[in-house]
Amino acid sequence: MKPIPFTDDISAYLKEDDIIDYRNVIIAQLAEELYKKTDSETAYIKAAYEYVRDNVSHSADINEDVITCTASEVLKAGHGICFAKSHLLAALLRFKGIPAGFCYQKISFCIEALTILVYHGLNGVYLNEYKKWIRLDPRGNTGEINAQFSLDKEQLAYNIHEETGEEDGFVIYPDPDVKVLEKLRNNRTRTELWGDLPVELNY
Repeated sequence: MKPIPFTDDISAYLKEDDIIDYRNVIIAQLAEELYKKTDSETAYIKAAYEYVRDNVSHSADINEDVITCTASEVLKAGHGICFAKSHLLAALLRFKGIPAGFCYQKISFCIEALTILVYHGLNGVYLNEYKKWIRLDPRGNTGEINAQFSLDKEQLAYNIHEETGEEDGFVIYPDPDVKVLEKLRNNRTRTELWGDLPVELNY
């Protein structure tokens, strides 16, 4: 399957709000710095993606307990979980007029010897040069995870195993899911959040 936009209103994938706060000065400064080093829109998309993937840590990878949510919070703190990092990548892209949204996969997650199915967040991005949407996963690579920028064959953070109940999400939503935002806002620490990760979406 190919990524599918939730709406044909492209402006919905360009808007700013309190989560995708791309007019924040630190978002704008980083976007301009990355943009100056590239020679095309596609090259900028790749640069922004790789910056968020490689220069902003996944909170769990560095055992950070503070929860970040808005794009500017993630950039200022230098870390975030998958959902939060997708907010930052969307902000960097939207600042430069590049449509970007949010995709969700249901993956297996092991906590305290119990395996449950929870949602994982990534991005959908529109490449004007190629007239198509692609999915990019800025979660951050580890020894077992090797997500890459690709125009043709996706290379995301997780392989989906449908036989175990995992689900791939190809719909690209213009807004972060309400249930996801509730979890990020209502839990005080990542340790607390790890026992309360989203198992359903609002869409």
